Amino acid sequence: MITIEIKNAIPLLPELRLAKPAEWTIRAGEQWAIAGANGAGKTLIAGILQGKIRLKEGTVVRGNGYQAGEGIKSIAFKDIYSLADCRNAYYQQRWHSTETDGMPVVEDLLGEQPLTAETRKLLSLFGIEELLPKRIIFLSGGELRKFLIVRSLCSRPRILIIDNPFIGLDAPSRKVLTEMLQQMAQLDGLQSVLLLSDPDDIPDMITHVLPMYNRTCLEPQTREAFLQNIKETADNETITLPAAANKPASTHKVTLRMEHVAIRYGSRTILHDLNWDVKNGEKWALLGANGTGKSTLLSLVYADNPQSYANTFYLFDRKRGTGESIWDIKRRIGFVSPEIHLYYNDNVPAWQIVGSGFFDSVGLHRKCTAEQETVALQWMETFRIGHLKDRLFLTLSSGEQRLALLARAFVKDPDLLILDEPLHGLDSGNKKRAVRIIQLFCSRPGKTLIYVTHYPQELPPCITFELRMKG
Repeated sequence: MITIEIKNAIPLLPELRLAKPAEWTIRAGEQWAIAGANGAGKTLIAGILQGKIRLKEGTVVRGNGYQAGEGIKSIAFKDIYSLADCRNAYYQQRWHSTETDGMPVVEDLLGEQPLTAETRKLLSLFGIEELLPKRIIFLSGGELRKFLIVRSLCSRPRILIIDNPFIGLDAPSRKVLTEMLQQMAQLDGLQSVLLLSDPDDIPDMITHVLPMYNRTCLEPQTREAFLQNIKETADNETITLPAAANKPASTHKVTLRMEHVAIRYGSRTILHDLNWDVKNGEKWALLGANGTGKSTLLSLVYADNPQSYANTFYLFDRKRGTGESIWDIKRRIGFVSPEIHLYYNDNVPAWQIVGSGFFDSVGLHRKCTAEQETVALQWMETFRIGHLKDRLFLTLSSGEQRLALLARAFVKDPDLLILDEPLHGLDSGNKKRAVRIIQLFCSRPGKTLIYVTHYPQELPPCITFELRMKG
């Protein structure tokens, strides 16, 4: 029995066009992955499936007579911090404890008062009853993913689309989510569609794969056939970085030093008696499970957390709170993180997003000089996204957006590079290229690196030091 079928679909808007009309059939009981490189068209197909993209030609035929959009729910990475319209306040409220009182608790966001028996059954099935009294601001990445899925399941969808479900999760959280997806596959009448950039992320519960390449739907395959057909190709790509900025290499001795640092929010202790010394030119991996305080630690370094003034903390040989401004600090740091990605909602040409790195702003609010614009475009070419320079940022795929934000971190030739999950959502080819770019950049004199990841195999070879956070 056919659940849903896309026939000869051609989107109305030219910028949303696929290279060929889309054809795809989902039958009852099948669990699907749409797999392809960044920008291959995975999100477009999901939008057509949901009825969110108007068609110039073709149809989407839904089994059993249900209408466009009915019975189909989707979860994307950016949905996490848009819960209860709290996205705009989320970042600052993470670091300002007095402002969290207004944040909703999990139970409030389920939209049922009191909770129905069916909802309680779902909560019990996936083991998240203990989350109900927690404020949404304090959930870990894994807990947020589980909550979003359960909230979607409460509406009893026929198809649940999840965009890159595993990005940003530590190994235990990935295992829990994999088990959760397996349980979902056993629910009567529910089918999953996962959008995945990395074939290694395809879980065992997937039965079929729709491969995407260059905005083209390839022939659907079983999961086993798809994985068997994947062949690694030799990576002989030559990478040349833009020239270093016309300035001498930094000769500071201590990039950062933390002495007995403690961070608390009310009764919650995030960091306790932390000592960390990073010298000029050192390359560090910052590791640890979700919720162990890595983001809080980086917020101190990047001058976002006001509690840095209550601790003994040095940056670039200078003690915090001795007259330097936030912008004095930020101008020497290149930074990318999942949260930065969430907050970039300016729909401007992609090169302007890259150019904003010169000013450490969210969006380009000052005009780049001709030289700065040239450098921004050079870094886009380095990350192989130069052809996207005039595309509006919000029309790019999430992987293409991440590459633009990575380029943004490099444009000012920073002394300290802070890369928080930099390969988040990238396909395997872009991951390899990004790691080589990072390695080449960090071979320059006076460059310090702090690299955060839940995938140790993705660490660049230049890493020689490790700080592992513990909960």
